[in-house]
Amino acid sequence: MSDKEIILTQDGLKKLEDELENLKSVKRREVAERIKIAIGYGDISENSEYEDAKNEQAFIEGRIITLEKMLRNARIINSDEIDTDTVSIGSTVTVEDLEFGDTMEYAIVGTAEADPLQNKISNESPVGKAILGKKRGTVVDVSVPAGIIQYKIVDIKK
Repeated sequence: MSDKEIILTQDGLKKLEDELENLKSVKRREVAERIKIAIGYGDISENSEYEDAKNEQAFIEGRIITLEKMLRNARIINSDEIDTDTVSIGSTVTVEDLEFGDTMEYAIVGTAEADPLQNKISNESPVGKAILGKKRGTVVDVSVPAGIIQYKIVDIKK
């Protein structure tokens, strides 16, 4: 992972900080205890519990390093920076699919916070890129694998 700027909302920052704290204070201890117990079983060369615990330890340490780097390179979007005239990171945008008439509401977030199942889309996603910087009432073309979808920006809010 390069030293690329990570754009986060306040909620995203809190979520990453909470995950980091949990990994450092809870998960590290749990996996250390699992390793200690597995060593107690004897020969570690053919001990699957030991192998599994060591693999989990490596994953946790890798995730801690990743989170620390993300937080070091974080740029926090404050709510006063969010403009309701144009779509920006931190905006909640209502769009209408002009072909089917469906409306969807998306929160535009940085890639580290993206969660499509929670309607949080990245500023680098096809929809995010297409609507970023646009005003209410604008129609945008979004290129997706199935073709082109046209969305009209219905509302922009913080």
